[in-house]
Amino acid sequence: MPPSSARSMTKSATNVSIRRDLLDAARNSKINLSATLEHALTERLREMEQRRWREKNHESIAAYNKHVEKHGVFSDGNRSF
Repeated sequence: MPPSSARSMTKSATNVSIRRDLLDAARNSKINLSATLEHALTERLREMEQRRWREKNHESIAAYNKHVEKHGVFSDGNRSF
């Protein structure tokens, strides 16, 4: 996953293909294409990382949820809410 201070990272020029109407609309709206793509890629990578983590840990999560369902959590008798 990209670091949060992506501005300090070295950038590379690349070519992408974008529908002409979207490109024209973005330019007319003064949207920074590089920043928009970086943001979208960062979000997509974060989502993929979260999905991989959930898939990797799904058995442990299910076991924990089953334990809590059967036994509750340690603070059940101490909570005031």
